[in-house]
Amino acid sequence: MSDPRTLDGILVSVIVPAYNAARTLPVCLAKLENQTVSWSSYEVIVVDDGSTDATREIAQGYGVRLLTQPNHGPAAARNLGVQAAQGEILLFTDADCAPAPDWIAAMIEPLADPDVVGVKGAYRTRQREMVARFVQAEYEDKYDKMHQERYIDFVDTYAAAYRRCVFADGQGFDPAFPRASGEDVEFSYRLAQRGYKMVFAPGAVVYHQHVASALGYLRRKYYVGYWRVRMYRKHPQKALADSHTPQMLKAQVGLALLMVAFLPASVLWRGFLAGAAMLAVLFGLSTIPFCLKTLKKERAVALVSPALLLLRALALGTGFGMGILDHLLGRRGAE
Repeated sequence: MSDPRTLDGILVSVIVPAYNAARTLPVCLAKLENQTVSWSSYEVIVVDDGSTDATREIAQGYGVRLLTQPNHGPAAARNLGVQAAQGEILLFTDADCAPAPDWIAAMIEPLADPDVVGVKGAYRTRQREMVARFVQAEYEDKYDKMHQERYIDFVDTYAAAYRRCVFADGQGFDPAFPRASGEDVEFSYRLAQRGYKMVFAPGAVVYHQHVASALGYLRRKYYVGYWRVRMYRKHPQKALADSHTPQMLKAQVGLALLMVAFLPASVLWRGFLAGAAMLAVLFGLSTIPFCLKTLKKERAVALVSPALLLLRALALGTGFGMGILDHLLGRRGAE
């Protein structure tokens, strides 16, 4: 990749932020090395975000362009990669992703339309753990929603593409997000607000090792909720709706939190117990569409989905509440 040439007149730069990624980075780079487009048509840039393991040595072994920085988070790492990129099209993926052989080709195909400036790809997994299969079902539920949208406003960087000129106009990812916490989605919200057109490309697939334990899943959802506060402070209109988040999910968060709040309150008045029971029924009914959809593909996952959807709602709601509290108290936030 030392002498990259153009792909139909456009050079593509693939940027991979990496922090202590020695376990997953070799597969990611091996897959990027073997794409259906000519290797001489694109470059791969790995940005080592202050790793303390063998991330740098692994990247050097693959002959990619390697940049390093102190640990400032993935937003800053991606911005640094863009500064060094030669491409007119910028592709982003993560160090724990394994792009399919046609990933680059599928990501850039929608950009043949000059009105399209951004593209979002899709996750897949080969895992068999129950929680990981549930996570995949979650993504596919959201993908179904995105299929109905001509243009989208929600692009996450496990599989993202942007025209370089538009990326510069959007002023890059916000490094105030200190971890993988929605900084990529905030950037796409910003572009959508300016009227830029972005699309979903479901055939642009990266394979991923989703979180496989219940505790790990709940922790992840807690932080998703927590950092949504920062995002919605910047884009309050997106708290109402975006092209990715099912409205039912928001309703479930409200139902779950009220139900939990009513249970201890029933000590003071038994009417709260009846209210909690009614909320539980409503929550159960709200899970039926997701369960029926999942039943067609993953019978076992469908059976455990009501419980996992309840835990998801509680984790998201708790994280969001803590995010609001930290904001009101002026605390910097969870790291």
